[in-house]
Amino acid sequence: MSTKSLAALCEEALALPADQPAIDYEDKSYTWGDVQRVAAETRAALALAGIAPGGAVSFVPRNRPSALAALTGMLADARTVRMIYAFQSNAGITAAVEKLDSPALAIGEDDFSDQLRVVARDRHMAVILLGEMSARLDPDFASAAPRPVPAEPTVDILTSGTTGAPKQFPIAHSVFAKFVLNQGMTLQLDINDPPFLFSFPIGNISGMYSTCGTFLRGRRTLLVDRFSVEVWVDYVKRYQVTQGGAPPAAVSMILDKQIPKEDLASIKYFSTGAAPLDPTIHRRFEETYGIPVLLSYGATEFGGPVVAMTPALHAEWGASKFGSVGRAMPGAQLRLRDPETDAILPPGNEGVLEVVSPRMGPEWIRTSDVVFIDEDGFVFCRGRNDGAIMRGGFKVLPETIERALLLHPAISAAGVVGVPDARLHEVPGAVIQLQPGAENPGVEAFAEHLRERVLKTHLPVHWRFVDALPKNPSFKIDRPALKRMFEDNAAPVA
Repeated sequence: MSTKSLAALCEEALALPADQPAIDYEDKSYTWGDVQRVAAETRAALALAGIAPGGAVSFVPRNRPSALAALTGMLADARTVRMIYAFQSNAGITAAVEKLDSPALAIGEDDFSDQLRVVARDRHMAVILLGEMSARLDPDFASAAPRPVPAEPTVDILTSGTTGAPKQFPIAHSVFAKFVLNQGMTLQLDINDPPFLFSFPIGNISGMYSTCGTFLRGRRTLLVDRFSVEVWVDYVKRYQVTQGGAPPAAVSMILDKQIPKEDLASIKYFSTGAAPLDPTIHRRFEETYGIPVLLSYGATEFGGPVVAMTPALHAEWGASKFGSVGRAMPGAQLRLRDPETDAILPPGNEGVLEVVSPRMGPEWIRTSDVVFIDEDGFVFCRGRNDGAIMRGGFKVLPETIERALLLHPAISAAGVVGVPDARLHEVPGAVIQLQPGAENPGVEAFAEHLRERVLKTHLPVHWRFVDALPKNPSFKIDRPALKRMFEDNAAPVA
């Protein structure tokens, strides 16, 4: 197989015919000529600011056409790109920019706050402002103090922030280049193909693989700010797509909207990953629409997915492996360790997962995920070892309580976190989102429901009810936000 750098693959994409459709966004369409112009403006602005070749850029991308174009230009120059989520407060963005201290900042015009201006001035940073479909060097921040140039270009991807604040994890450009080349991907020039629906944040691992796997191939992209059931259903109906996919949170959103079965009739499989999917929601979706749900498992630290339930595996094993995220993907290695003794466990046991990801190298990567691997090599996710609630010496996995809560017909979504307790160290706190139109039967009714399904130690002490569970930009439950709901530490429910 031939080898090409990510920069070379970006240059090939930027050489596509200028009149070829590239991005549909809201009610406008942009060509590859538009993309090429913004990419060139970004590269020229960084050069004008004196940013050394390969120099790093802190990037605050919203899902906008100019952000995709600017990213392509920066990668074509083999620059290190340090992602920062735009879906946070000005203070959060400012703190991230200050911490990373890159020589340059690329950010949307509307996101360049007064707080950021102070930091950029104090740190002598150059600033590239992205408009609707433009990139320009801010004349007030037109040069930068020199910084060391990274030895190897990386894309510093944001982790999911499941148990804490998202942080950057550097992934070499070569990892993304190999992904493109290993898939046998070549520039896709058939403009009659349906566009790719791009709803993942550009700054996370799924967004980067969406960029590399579709946009850099020349495939027309339907770009949206974030996943929307209405937009997704319209996309499925309009283009009669056969393979659907979205974050796990979207599965319950589709069910809550009561989308007619005939609207999704073209879909043969629905793929999802990046977070656990509750088995009751999983089963209800399959029973409602007759569409198999294919789960996968991965992490930013693995450079993407390492375990997947493929259509072939589903066809062979079917319902006998319901709830499994599948088997290890080619080249990936899995093993389990006993969380107490650290001993390596054979298949047929539950333990803390370790992974060798061929994308990232030969070393074993320790996770905090508790999984079961059966005798056939299928993986079943149980929860996170580091998220366990230590209740007076008893270990309680929040996912165990959440799965039981979701069996109640009035509950649409549930999140459980540890709440500090003076006597027991921690106790469970439950945040409940009711089904649309459902009456709240009260805390005692939910507690009685749990008593029939979990140990007494698993019963929540504190309860909160919300219109919608908070989600982070990766569409996972925002557990730090859940914890903040219990900061007042209300009196326990009897």
